[in-house]
Amino acid sequence: MPYFYYDWSIIVLLPGLLICLIAQARVKSTFAKYQKVAAHRGVQAQQVARQLLDEAGLQGVPIEVIGGQLSDHYDPRARVLRLSADVAQSASVASIGVAAHEVGHAIQHAQSYMPLTMRNAIYPVVNFSSHLAIPLLIFGFILELSGLVTVALALYAMVVIFQLVTLPVEYNASSRARMLLTQSGTLSGEEVAQAGKVLNAAAMTYVAATLMAMLQFLRLLLIFGNRRD
Repeated sequence: MPYFYYDWSIIVLLPGLLICLIAQARVKSTFAKYQKVAAHRGVQAQQVARQLLDEAGLQGVPIEVIGGQLSDHYDPRARVLRLSADVAQSASVASIGVAAHEVGHAIQHAQSYMPLTMRNAIYPVVNFSSHLAIPLLIFGFILELSGLVTVALALYAMVVIFQLVTLPVEYNASSRARMLLTQSGTLSGEEVAQAGKVLNAAAMTYVAATLMAMLQFLRLLLIFGNRRD
């Protein structure tokens, strides 16, 4: 057990941890900065989201206001767009950008955007495997059952695949958001650029999470290889 937690391979994770911390700090600071910039139309993000959904023919997609900070998301299973109260009730450039991003996900779902369809399909497996992989690895190492370790590694590989599939989903939603905000005239050109900075910062958190998952998988492979030697 001590080997598993304190072996030298832990250093493999350090670059990923650093990038994750930087990405989290950047998204928070960028959002806070542009949350103070009011859009010229003065329309709340929730109203903007409703307008964009309706214009996309998604009148049947409701908007729910929820708690939490930056907890905004589109739920494809319930077909509901959820906005945090801080975002929904704000008319800032940052909040409108976040709301439009989630509308982008709703449109992806309506149009059966392939990467989103793939992510939704593997999500149940990933949700299961992410909780089971590490315990299986620990038991496999303790009991010296290489077959069990192999299964655990395969399960964790699904987590990496999920993160990789998530990247085009998020970047495409941000691209759609910029286009929707420009075409609808909701934001001016300068405001769209400012909202884009918020979306770019948020996208980097997904890049960091993907890198972290890949480095963790590499570390587990290194541990497995050392234990077999």
